Amino acid sequence: MGDPRVGVVVITWQRRDEAVACVQRLLELPEQPHVVLVDNGSTDGTADAVRDRFPTVEVVALSENLGAVGRNIGVRRLRTPYVAFCDDDTWWSPGSLTRAADALDDHPQLGLVNARIVVEPSGAEDPIVAELRDSPVPGPDWLPGPALGSFLAGASVVRREAFEAAGGFNERLWLGGEEELLATDLLTAGWELCYLEELTVHHRASLLRDATHRRRVGLRNTLWFTWLRRPAGAAVRRTLFLARTVPRDRTSLLAAADAARGLGWLLANRRPRPPMVEARLSGLDEAQRRSVARRYVG
Repeated sequence: MGDPRVGVVVITWQRRDEAVACVQRLLELPEQPHVVLVDNGSTDGTADAVRDRFPTVEVVALSENLGAVGRNIGVRRLRTPYVAFCDDDTWWSPGSLTRAADALDDHPQLGLVNARIVVEPSGAEDPIVAELRDSPVPGPDWLPGPALGSFLAGASVVRREAFEAAGGFNERLWLGGEEELLATDLLTAGWELCYLEELTVHHRASLLRDATHRRRVGLRNTLWFTWLRRPAGAAVRRTLFLARTVPRDRTSLLAAADAARGLGWLLANRRPRPPMVEARLSGLDEAQRRSVARRYVG
């Protein structure tokens, strides 16, 4: 019968074969989710290939690459209370979407759940899983898993009401570390985020990626988030840490210049998170310093 509570939004760009494989796996799930594929302006025939092969899938073909904002567009196409996100090189295990919906049903203040991530073809856990499982963020006793201060979009299921009220992903950040800003805004609004061990997402990292560009955008977005939502002292400390630890190369310099060009926008939109939220997430600073899974060395 499927599970009408969860829809899936997939974003893709220039990965026709991987997008087709991803959609095929989603349609084979027992939950039979309604799938919205948002093509971020591909020129390789991705949108037509998915339309032709899977007529039940809703395809949104954009004229330009909007990055993570493609997910916002996909969410607006759905009417399900919960939305699972999927990148074109990830896919959900059978039953995971239903288990996510059950957790969200049972906990009305839970805004988002993050799955365990398995790297394919090895079948090993992604290194980030240990950090999610051992999250230093304190949470209420009723949470069904460890509380989180951020998440990985391609391995998450969100409560649509919470996502839309928080404004979704920020268009200025494009793609790369865009989750941290949304996570803080969800927590500030009173929603909880948690890791659920019983949910599984598989990730076969695409070879069609520009690691250097991703590092540049990711570092820029980290700086932007830091100065948008952290109090001044914490923002200075985080910036100095990044200055000491990121590679001293052209990519890092360009990322810093990109961040500086957004100074006017930062000042206009700076809203430090409430002291209670800042204190609750303070343990993430040390966790990020020790992280082996998230470093700007790509």
